[in-house]
Amino acid sequence: MRNFLTIKMIALAVIFGSPSARSDVELGIGIHDGELKEFHLAIGNFYKVPENDVVIVRERRIPDEELPVIFFLAQRARVAPMVIVELRLGGRSWLDITHFYGLGAEIYHINVKTVSGPPYGKALGYYKNRPKRDWRYIKLSDDDVINLVNLKFISGHYGYSPDTVIKMRSNGKSFVSINKDAKAKKSAKQDSGKSKQEKSKSGSTHQSKASKKR
Repeated sequence: MRNFLTIKMIALAVIFGSPSARSDVELGIGIHDGELKEFHLAIGNFYKVPENDVVIVRERRIPDEELPVIFFLAQRARVAPMVIVELRLGGRSWLDITHFYGLGAEIYHINVKTVSGPPYGKALGYYKNRPKRDWRYIKLSDDDVINLVNLKFISGHYGYSPDTVIKMRSNGKSFVSINKDAKAKKSAKQDSGKSKQEKSKSGSTHQSKASKKR
């Protein structure tokens, strides 16, 4: 028993005592925290609320991927986000809260190409198979609402194709991770656009100088 404890202590010392190992652990935590911060900041920007408000809601033990639903419903119902939080923590489903404010499932609809399979095939199939006038009565699960609201949020915030988000989600990616990828691609696109503009300006300057010399 003593030998086992000694070996275990040595192993822990190697993992946590080594500067390189310790920095790797800290780096991993830092990266994860960075992704969450980006997610919270994006939610705040999209729904036009301070990032601190997003953090305060999260501190009420609302899961990260449910945060967009809080602010989406708060906007639609024209109430403070914490009012939605209290209803949710009181045990109500997302659809119950939706109906509580006289809203229907039609607010969760989003136009996409043909989709089959989880997690969107079933939910979007409800809309496809029913006339618009009946959309408000569609029964959506909590997961359906979470997936649809995050789809609206990320595709709307980054100008990202909903179909691309659906594909990434279907492959098992979290919305925090999808947000990171969408932000990176948008930044790369913007940098590419700036680079092209700078090259265009540079070319125009050279042409202008050449004309003056003539």
